[in-house]
Amino acid sequence: MATTHTRAAAKIMMSPAVILLLGWMIVPLAMTIYFSTLSYSLYNPGDTPFVGWGNYQYFVTGPSFWPAMINTLWMVGGVLLITIIGGVLLALLLDQPFFGQGIVRILVIAPFFVMPTVSALVWKNMFMNPVNGLFAYIAKVFGFAPVDFLSEIPLLSIIIIVAWQWLPFATLILLTALQSLDTEQMEAAEMDGAPAVSKFFSIILPHLSRAITVVVLIQTIFLLGIFAEIFVTTNGGPGNATTNLTYLVYLEAIVGQDIGSGSAGGIIAVVLANIVAIFLMRMIGKNLDI
Repeated sequence: MATTHTRAAAKIMMSPAVILLLGWMIVPLAMTIYFSTLSYSLYNPGDTPFVGWGNYQYFVTGPSFWPAMINTLWMVGGVLLITIIGGVLLALLLDQPFFGQGIVRILVIAPFFVMPTVSALVWKNMFMNPVNGLFAYIAKVFGFAPVDFLSEIPLLSIIIIVAWQWLPFATLILLTALQSLDTEQMEAAEMDGAPAVSKFFSIILPHLSRAITVVVLIQTIFLLGIFAEIFVTTNGGPGNATTNLTYLVYLEAIVGQDIGSGSAGGIIAVVLANIVAIFLMRMIGKNLDI
């Protein structure tokens, strides 16, 4: 009897979370799936014939789909490469005792709390502006012609902007893992006269492997949805040079007013993100036995 009451009480306490999940995630997802099967354009909202898989076929076979997929992969891979390497180096640096260590750690972590829109505006107007930007000023000081980053190397510029924001997250996770390293192993290696490079690849890097995989998993899920940085800086251009899958959905649904095609693209993006997340989780669990 007591067990029955306990289960009933547990269901009652869980019900608000279940209702919130239904209202916040399941219902919008179901509506998106429904709209993705209709030829629904805001230019003609009264006429919404059922087209089934037609919107999905239209979205996938469009000329912008595969360039957007390739750009998405480049963005995710580029940001991960910069944040993992930079995060490891910064974690090693911040783990060393020095004057003002606490203040430096706060300054390094601070960019993560800046809104993506704000950070994109700062990089666009204060750093990468070919006329008044900091990089242009430095180039002029050394006698070089300023580079218009967002026009000449737009994809790399987006990667740098996003990596700057996610680098503190990687640094924080890796620094936390680094501080849990057994000092006895390091002391034993030092007594044996092991060089710094050998200690890094034999002791430190294997110890950080779990933290690195966690960073890769979390960042990949979020990086698949990069939007604000593109919208503020390049609007997906020049051409479609910086259009990723998320921005392509925006172009179809909001700019093109094609809710059916945009909804189909959104479902495709959600499915791909879940496939990547499941693959990474299984790979991490298999390799690390977690």
